[in-house]
Amino acid sequence: MHVLFLGGTGLISTAIARKLLQRGEQVTCFNRGRSENRLEAHPNLTILNGDRSDRAAFEALFEGKHFDVVVDMICFSPDDAASSIRAFKGRCEHFLFCSTVCVYSGPPVTIPTPESEPYHSIGGYGKNKAACEQLFLSEPDFPATVLRPSHSYGEGGMLIRPVGGWGSFGTFPDRLRKGLPVIVPGDGTNVWASCHVDDVAEGFISVMGKSAAIGECFNITGEENVTWNRYHEIVAEVVGGTFNPVYIPTTVLAKLAKPDWTGGLREIFAWPSIFTTDKIKAIGGYPGQSISWAAGAARTIAWMEANGKAQPAESDTYEDRLIAAWQELVGALPQLEA
Repeated sequence: MHVLFLGGTGLISTAIARKLLQRGEQVTCFNRGRSENRLEAHPNLTILNGDRSDRAAFEALFEGKHFDVVVDMICFSPDDAASSIRAFKGRCEHFLFCSTVCVYSGPPVTIPTPESEPYHSIGGYGKNKAACEQLFLSEPDFPATVLRPSHSYGEGGMLIRPVGGWGSFGTFPDRLRKGLPVIVPGDGTNVWASCHVDDVAEGFISVMGKSAAIGECFNITGEENVTWNRYHEIVAEVVGGTFNPVYIPTTVLAKLAKPDWTGGLREIFAWPSIFTTDKIKAIGGYPGQSISWAAGAARTIAWMEANGKAQPAESDTYEDRLIAAWQELVGALPQLEA
């Protein structure tokens, strides 16, 4: 099987490509060559450099070529989707589009959320991905399958939080290790599902080349559903620290002027985000989640520390200043006399 990745350097694509190479498949990755390639040199691996935003050059590159499977990891707009259709219609047996559960971000209709959930994204990212899905699935004679990951994490990336920008992700393990207070939206009881990229990769591979998957959408998410409180507790246990939460209402956090701290909260973290995976198991034979959040978090933190991504808590004071301001505000509330 010859699999082409549009992308190939991200968390998910690297995990899929690595597994395919280990199984003796042929892999080609198309990307700009600007991000670190974490795949080891392999006789079955080919790297093509180019920019898909140069539509004419991108589409011309694949004229006369044919692939068993094309996996589009870097399609973020309807224009990208239309270009992929022009490039690969009649030139691949199976086209996999990496979408997102953000196509139904915001308050869910059904919990756990199945693939039949109507589109209701409240953010631009999810709305654009939904528009791409519709283009791929409505194109005649185009063998498309849609995969919808949620929180995919692992070596090569950081551990996310329900609030906080990239800098605070780096300090997250150390804050817990030192027992420092960490902000948690609401009361921490919203549920969340994380899936290590090695498991996500198995989900993608499970549907490759299967005719029953064509024209279908699949959730590929974690099955260990935990509250945000338990999510933090497990990371604290991994680093040998203490979970010391400071609860701030989501409506308050969503108004922060620091947008990178609250963008994810406004789009998806503020609501229950757990999903069914029965469909991909039935059609693809996906074995399900095999790596626990505790085991995956330990592996990811070890990678962060080995690669200079883990930062000391003291290197980012924004969270401490925000906590102090919140506690001062709460302390100023009028109290009822006994």
